[in-house]
Amino acid sequence: MTAPTTPGTPARPDASPVALDLGGRTALVTGAAGGIGRACALRLAAAGAKVTAVDRDHEGLESLAAHSPGLAGAVEPQFLDLTDLDAAEAAAAGADILVNNAGLQLVRPIEEFPPDVFHTVLTVMLEAPFRLIRGALPHMYAQGWGRIINISSVHGLRASAFKSAYVAAKHGLEGLSKTAALEGAPHGVTSVCVNPGYVRTPLVEKQIADQAAAHSVAEDRVLVDVLLKDSAIKRLVEPEEVAEAVLYLCTPQASFITGTSLALDGGWTAH
Repeated sequence: MTAPTTPGTPARPDASPVALDLGGRTALVTGAAGGIGRACALRLAAAGAKVTAVDRDHEGLESLAAHSPGLAGAVEPQFLDLTDLDAAEAAAAGADILVNNAGLQLVRPIEEFPPDVFHTVLTVMLEAPFRLIRGALPHMYAQGWGRIINISSVHGLRASAFKSAYVAAKHGLEGLSKTAALEGAPHGVTSVCVNPGYVRTPLVEKQIADQAAAHSVAEDRVLVDVLLKDSAIKRLVEPEEVAEAVLYLCTPQASFITGTSLALDGGWTAH
């Protein structure tokens, strides 16, 4: 399903990519088979990094690998279920750049929210990032340089009804990121959350149907009346825009940015 567009929606501006040579750097991106993770993996590889692209979606990883030849760096797909926390921690060893992106969503009232799904969401979106950071830090500390970039959300800064697990996980990720920033600073390691609004991804497109049911509105009104209701800019964020922000945080010019949240929300949190 393709997300509907809003009449008069501003187009995404064309912008020159961030200039950065990541030759010799290694990166690990979770949830890399699609959406934001895919865009980040390709962008980091285009800048010269050797990227380990982690996901549990075999087909998506194969598609990603097929689009990676010709880039300055390389993309190496790795199947990994992040609920295997020991494997997640081991996978992050040796990474110079860690992008915690993997996520899942279920839209339900709290009294109807399945406890097992709540547990899985927090495992994948909070405990797994902790284990990945834990696995990456020894190498980062040893070399005196590292970048931890946590793909949070406006829901790490604001809550929405019917998203108890997602909001809880993202709020927890914000705290984890700040703690990593404080501990990592003496070692040349930064930790930042990137907080997009609604991004044009399969995860968001699926939410349209879920939100339509939760709010008893037609699907073609969900984007305007629910998802973008509090956004000043009435369009979805593109995955490539998020990837450019991630790349910028790896530049020398961003070395003083740590322990904070970078909102790409079209003005949502300006309220």
